[in-house]
Amino acid sequence: MREHKPREAAEGLTAGVLALALLLCLLEGPEVGGAKRAPKIPRCPSTCSCTKDSAFCVDTKAIPKSFPPGIISLTMVNAAFTTIPEGAFSHLQMLQFLFIENNDIQALCKNTFRGLKSLTHLSLSNNNLQLLPRQLFQHLDILTDLDLRGNSFRCDCKIKWLVDWMEQTNTSVPAIYCASPFEFQGRRIHDLTPRDFNCISADFAVYETFHFQSVSVESYEFNEDHFVVFAQPDTGFCTLYIWDHVEMLFKNFHNITSRSAVYCKPVVINNTLYMVVAQLFGGSHIYKWADDPQRFVKIQDIDTTRVRKPNFIETFQLDEEWYFVVADSSKAGSTSIYRWNSNGFYTHQSLHPWHRDTHVEFLDTGSGRQHLILSSASQPPVIFQWSRSQKQFLFYSQITELADVQMVKHFWVRKVLYLCLTRFIGDSKILRWEGQRFVEIQTLPSRGSMAVYPFTVGLRQYLLLGSDFSFSRVYLWDDLTQRFQPFQELNIRGPRAFSLVSVDNKDILLAASFKGNTLAYQHLLVDLSAK
Repeated sequence: MREHKPREAAEGLTAGVLALALLLCLLEGPEVGGAKRAPKIPRCPSTCSCTKDSAFCVDTKAIPKSFPPGIISLTMVNAAFTTIPEGAFSHLQMLQFLFIENNDIQALCKNTFRGLKSLTHLSLSNNNLQLLPRQLFQHLDILTDLDLRGNSFRCDCKIKWLVDWMEQTNTSVPAIYCASPFEFQGRRIHDLTPRDFNCISADFAVYETFHFQSVSVESYEFNEDHFVVFAQPDTGFCTLYIWDHVEMLFKNFHNITSRSAVYCKPVVINNTLYMVVAQLFGGSHIYKWADDPQRFVKIQDIDTTRVRKPNFIETFQLDEEWYFVVADSSKAGSTSIYRWNSNGFYTHQSLHPWHRDTHVEFLDTGSGRQHLILSSASQPPVIFQWSRSQKQFLFYSQITELADVQMVKHFWVRKVLYLCLTRFIGDSKILRWEGQRFVEIQTLPSRGSMAVYPFTVGLRQYLLLGSDFSFSRVYLWDDLTQRFQPFQELNIRGPRAFSLVSVDNKDILLAASFKGNTLAYQHLLVDLSAK
C-alpha cells in the first residue's frame, strides 16, 4: 500500500487548486480568462431611432429611461403624453439640443429641465402650453436659443415672470403671442412690460383674537404709542390695549370701570388724552388720563336730560376748536354737541330731538363747508351745515330716498366725495356728492347691516360692510368702473364697529363683535405672479 501514497497526494492537491480557483472567481466577479466582462450598453428605445449622438422619438408614451451613451441631441414629436414631470431629462446630462415639438404638451413642472447644464438649444414649439412655471429656465446657464412659438399663452400674472426674464436674458427667443385674455389677444409678449400686469392682490387674515364681545372700537396714538379701546357689553368696561413692538401684538393696558359703556371715544387735545364714555345707564362721563399714577380720572358728567340713550360719538375740530357730538337713539333724548373750553366740554347745541338717531358723521365737502349727517331709525338721514356767523349747525337737506339708515360714512376717491349708507333692512347705498346734493350711484346687497367702514391701505380703497345674518363683505374700489367690487368675505358675528391701525409695517383691521370674539385682521399683500 505504501506505493499508492504519492498518487493520492497529487489528486488531493489538484482538487485543492480547483477549489481555490473557483473561490477566486466568485470573489473577483465575472471574468473570462482574467479579463472583466464588458458592461451592457443601453439600447435605443423601441419608439426612437438613434445615431451615435442623437435620438429621434415618435409616439412615445413617456420619456424613455435610458439611451445609448453619447446622446447630445433629442427630438420628441407626436408624444402620447401631455405633462412632463420634474427631472424628466436628468439622466441626459450631456444633452445640448432638446426639441419637444408638435405634441400636445399642456403642462411642465418647475424642475422639468433640472440637470441639463449643457443645454444650449431648447424648442417647445407647437404644443398646447398656456403658461410656463416660474423659474422654468433656472440653471440653464448657457441656453442660447429658445423656441416657444405655436403655443396658446395666457398673458396674465402667471406669465409675468417670463416677460421679466426675456427682458434680462441673452437667450434668443423668436416672437411669441398672447392667445388670451381678450385685452392682450394677439399682442407680442416681447412688447409687454411688467407694468401691464396688475399682479398685486391682498388678503385679510386673522392676526389676533380677543376673547370678549365688544360694541365699539377706536384706535388712537398717544405719547408715541398705538392704542385701541373697546366698549365691552358683558362687563360694561372700556378696555384699552397697547401695541407691543416686540411681540407685535395688542396687549391689555388699562380698564375704565363703568356700568354699561356702549361707546368709548378717545380725543387728544393739547397733548392731553380724554376719553368720552357713553353709557346706557348711570349717565355718560368724560375721563382724563393722569400720568402719576397712570390712570383715568373722571372730570365731568354729561347731562342725562339731553343724552338718554347714546348710540355713537363723533369728535371733530372746527375753526380751531374741538367738539364732540353724541347721537341719542331714545325717543326722549336729543343728539347734542359739546364744545371744549379750556378745561372741559360744555353744551354747545342740541340738534333735533325725538328722532332716535343711530349715527352722526362729520365731513368737509372741500369747498369750505362743513356738515353733520345724522342717520336715524325713524326718518331719512338729515344733513346739517355749519354756519360760521351763528356758530351753529343749521338744517341743510335730507337724503329723502332712504329710511332706516343705521350708519353713514364718507370717503374720498381722487378728490371726489362719496357716502355709504348702510341699513338693517334693505340694501346699502353708495352716493356721490354733485356739488349741491348726493346722488346714488351703486347698490350693495346687504342683510342686517349696522356697521360700515371705508378705509385705505396704500393706494387701495376698501369698504367693509358688516352683516348680522351672513358674512361681512370687503369691497375694493375699481377705478375703471368707479364702483366697488366684491373682494373678500369675513366671518364676524354681529359686527358693530371697525378701525384700522398701521404700525410696524403692518396694517391691522379691528372688528368689534357683539355676538362673538372681537378680531384683528392683517392686510397682507399677495404677489400673484410669484405663484
